[in-house]
Amino acid sequence: MKAVVMRNESLQVEQVRDPEPGPGEVLVRTLACGICGSDLHMYKHCDHALESFKRGNIPISFDPAKGVVFGHEYCAEILDYGPGTERKLQPGTRVCSIPLVFKPDTLESVGYSNSYPGGYGERMVLSEMMLIPVPGDLPSNIAALTEPMAIAVHAVGRAQLQGDEVPMVIGCGPIGLAMILALKARGIGPVIASDFSAGRRALAEKMGADIVVDPAARSPYQSWLDVAAPRDYDMNSPLAIMGLGPAPKPCVIFECVGVPGIIQQVLASAPPRSRLIVVGVCMQADTIEPLIGISKEMNVHFAYAYSAEEFCQTLTDLAEGKLDASPIITSVVQPEGVSQAFETLAKPEDEAKIMINFD
Repeated sequence: MKAVVMRNESLQVEQVRDPEPGPGEVLVRTLACGICGSDLHMYKHCDHALESFKRGNIPISFDPAKGVVFGHEYCAEILDYGPGTERKLQPGTRVCSIPLVFKPDTLESVGYSNSYPGGYGERMVLSEMMLIPVPGDLPSNIAALTEPMAIAVHAVGRAQLQGDEVPMVIGCGPIGLAMILALKARGIGPVIASDFSAGRRALAEKMGADIVVDPAARSPYQSWLDVAAPRDYDMNSPLAIMGLGPAPKPCVIFECVGVPGIIQQVLASAPPRSRLIVVGVCMQADTIEPLIGISKEMNVHFAYAYSAEEFCQTLTDLAEGKLDASPIITSVVQPEGVSQAFETLAKPEDEAKIMINFD
């Protein structure tokens, strides 16, 4: 099959052996696959990321020298079944799935595995138990957004929102845009969004952000003060630090950048007793000053992936129009364009989600 292979710090289109479904597995044809920010980070910081997974006992491991086919945001079509399968879905059925394959003694992550190539290839082997049929005529490109949208839905759940918060989204890449959409779908707001890119700020407005800020021109925290705090509230005053005097609405910050320094920046700049939800996947070492967070009584939560229920519900909500994620897709490329797409996304201006199609 044709596949984009990451090997020796390069991305090349190669002909590789078709994967074969084992017991409980299904062979599928890739219809659409999104380029994830985690793929960009893994491409650039692969060795450090794999070492971190190992230290944290996280079951993601592969040998980059042997080549790996990325891609965990996908929509595919059933081609054939392996042995010991129930075959409830007919060949030709379009499906999405959580990108995991459960083995008797291990867990494989589709797209981050030497044995289970992801959606950057024409064929994949998926776990039958993970398959979810795509409802109705939902376009395959939109169905492939189920995975990143489910991440945003999960992060909103992790934030334990009560409805009176004024949330702030730092970084308007695909996950930040998904966060805006998920928050607005819950009726939470006003939502403040911040990004240096004019193109991504425009996309944030399309996704429903109420206030969009260029942090080079104005602090997003000042914009938060304008709508969330009494006029005489000074978030840097001793009274505010001690929780005395006029109280603002709760501040919940979704960090969707995933580069070193951002968590520390939020701790230093946010108002006291803010809640920080770290959604951006930083694959490098980072440093924070706990004293600042402690003095401000900050709550910090890390959000990762989603539950099976959240994944299924997200696909349903996309199909029913409750989540209109279509503006997130800004370009579509063939496999031969993936390497250039990685370069473009490394310094994005107008791009957000680039989708790979195999037409």
